[in-house]
Amino acid sequence: MMRQLRESTKWIMLATALAFVGLMVFQWGMDITGQSGGGLGTIGRVNGVPVPFDLYESTRRNLYDQIAASQEEPITSQQSKEIEDQAWDEVVNQILIGQELERRGITVTDEEIKSAANFSPPPQLQSDPAFQTDGAFDLQKYQTWMAGLPTDVLLELEAYYRSIIPRGKLLRQVGSGVFPSDGELWQAWKDRNESVRIRFVAVDPADGATEDIAVSDGEIQRYYDGNQDEFEVPARARLEVVVLPKTPTAVDSAAARTRADSLRGAIEAGADFAEVARTQSTDQGSASLGGSLGTFAKGRMVAPFDSAVWAVRIGQVSAPVQTSFGWHLIRVDERWADSATASHILIPVQRTDASEIALLTLADSLEALAEERDLAEAARQLGLGADTIDLTADFPFASGAGRIGEGMDWALEEAEPGEASPVFETSQAFYALQLVSKEPAGVLPLAEARSIIEQRLRLEKQMDAAEARIREAAAGANGSLDALGSTLGTEVRAPEAFTRTDFVPVLGRQNRAVGTAFGMSPGHLSDPIRTDNAVVVLEVLEHVAADSTAFEAQKEGQRLALQQQEASLRLQEWLEGLRAEARIVDRRDEVLRPADEQPLPGTMGGPFGSR
Repeated sequence: MMRQLRESTKWIMLATALAFVGLMVFQWGMDITGQSGGGLGTIGRVNGVPVPFDLYESTRRNLYDQIAASQEEPITSQQSKEIEDQAWDEVVNQILIGQELERRGITVTDEEIKSAANFSPPPQLQSDPAFQTDGAFDLQKYQTWMAGLPTDVLLELEAYYRSIIPRGKLLRQVGSGVFPSDGELWQAWKDRNESVRIRFVAVDPADGATEDIAVSDGEIQRYYDGNQDEFEVPARARLEVVVLPKTPTAVDSAAARTRADSLRGAIEAGADFAEVARTQSTDQGSASLGGSLGTFAKGRMVAPFDSAVWAVRIGQVSAPVQTSFGWHLIRVDERWADSATASHILIPVQRTDASEIALLTLADSLEALAEERDLAEAARQLGLGADTIDLTADFPFASGAGRIGEGMDWALEEAEPGEASPVFETSQAFYALQLVSKEPAGVLPLAEARSIIEQRLRLEKQMDAAEARIREAAAGANGSLDALGSTLGTEVRAPEAFTRTDFVPVLGRQNRAVGTAFGMSPGHLSDPIRTDNAVVVLEVLEHVAADSTAFEAQKEGQRLALQQQEASLRLQEWLEGLRAEARIVDRRDEVLRPADEQPLPGTMGGPFGSR
């Protein structure tokens, strides 16, 4: 059985490779060449941080092996290129995330890792048959397996949690405040469960005598003149930026821990737990109840909290337990195998008064120095970093500061190149800018827009011709879809019932044709409707409403899933913003060039050439 269980660790390898990015870059301290004693060097840089070749190659190899195992045919050259690009993107993303975790002061403790490893196994292991009994995950089997793991596998598992836990904290920060309303949930439920069954005929606009359709220079010019908004290019600016994050520091976290220790000592000395919770806890929901959380199921709380509930002695106050919410003091009043009754006091990690004053003083010093010298030089004098970013007016996003609309307005409307800004503030940070260059908003030149306009106008004329054919044929069809299809010489199509979110052959997905189908009554023909590639006429046969009772039964689970989905989308958008402004140097073409194409020693770019 142990052999089978050891097979379950294979999936860990890719996550482990990515997790070691933070370890290699931020803890092992690579030198400026990207080497740390015997490595093959750097294959690129992300905001000045080296991308180790060994890390990239191990990530690429793991992706390659996964895809090779999932298909029978050999991996093609195109797939190999896609795997290389995906591996590069994965490593770059992890470095960016690592930099942001460090900037925000998000860390993971050994206790959090130990708790997660013992009580919150990764989903891949929970679903593995080797860890199940009667179809359900068996924690005892998993913990037995954990107890017998060799050191190298334990290190891999530790690296996985060291990567996943901080990223989970970051996800909660970036995706906070998401709460779908009942109306939004019902609409989403209807979109997936309300269905309609139809018949339709379709005319391809490219069919028929369309070869003679021409688009004149005058038509192209008139479209260009009348639709300038389609070809607008936003204003742009290149800026030096210095960001002072407001996120709590390690010192702030230690201060919160000290405060939690102090409150625990007071309670052990005789202070009333409920009274301390009412006056000191920042969890408003439980504080008014003396810290009471009521009775909850095992696994309901976040992992470190949940583990502590089943470890502390009943009636005693736990040592401070850290979660993404802050530090908790926990008292368990009753406990059973699958549930517990407990209370807690929450002490958040936030900037202390001294930390706030230090940050404000630093911001003031930066502003004063930037009035006298270059912003980057001012930052260096204060021990800060400066980055060069390219922003557009419609996406003014700076890493660590979020949306910097105020600063972008200053750059585009007030500043001259070389000028430094005052210190601006967002909810996430203070920041200062220096304008390098800017370009006003404009319009794509006609010469570059011409081919797009010509194709668009030709398709529009073809659509007009197809719609005219349908209207002419419909005049003699007497409301019969079969007669209309016969006159047009096209078949009547009858797809299976579909929802608003389904893809329907010929019709497409979530477009005017699909929307019309859900708005029609059975037994009538629609007017001609244009899709992306055809003109169609519909007839509704049956309309099945969504089940409101079933909706109510699953509503809260749906809400949670949508919250998680929206939070993930926010994280993805945030990550895309980081990539858009990051200084990414990709040296793969140079480093991976075949040996017979490499520069000779002593020539420009060779190992002993100019630098």
